[in-house]
Amino acid sequence: MARKKAKRKYSQSAGKDVEREMHEFKRGRLRSGPGGKGGKVKNRKQAIAIGLSIARRKGKRVPRLKTRRKRKL
Repeated sequence: MARKKAKRKYSQSAGKDVEREMHEFKRGRLRSGPGGKGGKVKNRKQAIAIGLSIARRKGKRVPRLKTRRKRKL
C-alpha cells in the first residue's frame, strides 16, 4: 500500500516570508513593532514569529495562533 502524502502545515510562500525576515535578522536590520519603530530584534524565535505574522496578514496558509487557556483559581 502506498504511503499517503502529508499536507503541508505552512504554505511554501509563507516559508519565503519567514526566510526574508531571517535574512534581515541575520544582517541586524530587523526591527520589531509596527513599521519597525521598536527596538532591534535580538531573538531568532522572535524573527520567525514576525515572518509568520506577516504571512498571516497576507492571507497565506499558516496555522492559527494557539490561544492560552484561562486558569481556575
